[in-house]
Amino acid sequence: MRIDLQDRPKLSRLAQIILLLAFWQAGEGIVRVTHLPVPGPIVGMLLVLGLFATGRVGIGSMRRGAEWFLAEMLLFFVPAVLAVLDHREFIGLVGLKIIAVILVGTIIVMSVTALAIDIGYRLMMRREGVRHADC
Repeated sequence: MRIDLQDRPKLSRLAQIILLLAFWQAGEGIVRVTHLPVPGPIVGMLLVLGLFATGRVGIGSMRRGAEWFLAEMLLFFVPAVLAVLDHREFIGLVGLKIIAVILVGTIIVMSVTALAIDIGYRLMMRREGVRHADC
């Protein structure tokens, strides 16, 4: 089955949001059926990445929906803020420990990402240097 959204006119923002939610739910379904130890949204994101990589789905078919999710991201964090208000213990020492773990985790993720990009860029430049030397 081929999902060819490449040649279609641009989908509306609402249709793109529904499409992104459908991939999220598909990932959840795959995880429940296969009992994978991975969150469903990650599997859904990998499905989308695979469709992008194969060219079956164009980036334009989801761009506006993804931009909306990013623009309204604050709405997704409001429940977390309300949970902190319900649990006052997060404001004391426990909260400081959690913040420390979040900060250290963020720094580690950013460092590893930067290192991976740097290594990938160096490999790409080395490979292009070999190609130009052959000409």
